[in-house]
Amino acid sequence: MSSLEVLELTKVFGSREEPHLAVDHVSFLVNRGETLGLVGESGCGKSTLAYCLARLIPPTSGSVRFGGHDWLRVEGKALRNLRRKIQLVFQDPFTSLNPTMRIERILSEPLTVHQIGSRKERAVHVREMLKVVGLEADHASRKPAEFSGGQRQRIAIARALMTHPEFLIADEPLSALDANTQERILDLLAGLRERYSLSMLFISHDLAAVQRVCDRVAIMHCGKLVEIANAKTIFQNPRHVYTRFLLDSASITDVSALPGNVPAYEQADLREVGPEHWAAV
Repeated sequence: MSSLEVLELTKVFGSREEPHLAVDHVSFLVNRGETLGLVGESGCGKSTLAYCLARLIPPTSGSVRFGGHDWLRVEGKALRNLRRKIQLVFQDPFTSLNPTMRIERILSEPLTVHQIGSRKERAVHVREMLKVVGLEADHASRKPAEFSGGQRQRIAIARALMTHPEFLIADEPLSALDANTQERILDLLAGLRERYSLSMLFISHDLAAVQRVCDRVAIMHCGKLVEIANAKTIFQNPRHVYTRFLLDSASITDVSALPGNVPAYEQADLREVGPEHWAAV
């Protein structure tokens, strides 16, 4: 059974005279308990897709099915209830946390918005969640500036988990961190997935991280998905020229700084090229 099903999602920026197609008729599903990795160079549309899925920006067209609902069409009380179940971890922990607020208020705010628990119960939950993400309960009284980048990202992850979501969108959660901290955050995300039976969309330009934590991988280029398969297949038997280019150029490492002269390819729809393996070839 799928947890999230995306169908023909499209986002166009700019004017009618000069449109920019940031997300181009993207379709995929994420099964319950699964982590799908979304990979591509900077500017390919990954974060725009994440913001559309989180309903931070409206897509131009397409649909998203979640929990038996068209997630992009629900409003009012139904929207509030579903928002509890889909949460986003932003890329930069230095800008995603309000510097003027103490951690207790940052983490309790989702509970307040969704009217979950009493004030005392919220305070207890904040301290419990800080421990879950590897921090101390007394960190609740501090402000973001008192923490390292890795600690801030743990706080951001804790905030996303406060409403006990079913689906987590992690938008390049490692990119602002050093290598050692990235490893620890990856371990944390893997443990949280097990602990809370989370489904996850893990967006990254770090192929090594994707290979380590993702069940399946989708490759994105110029707003389109060009290949999707289980992680082992993507890394051992890539079929699309762009997927091979990423693997060859990056040597299973950071692809964020790839040059713009990626190989040209004919625009094509995804088709099945093997068991549970689709490529635009």
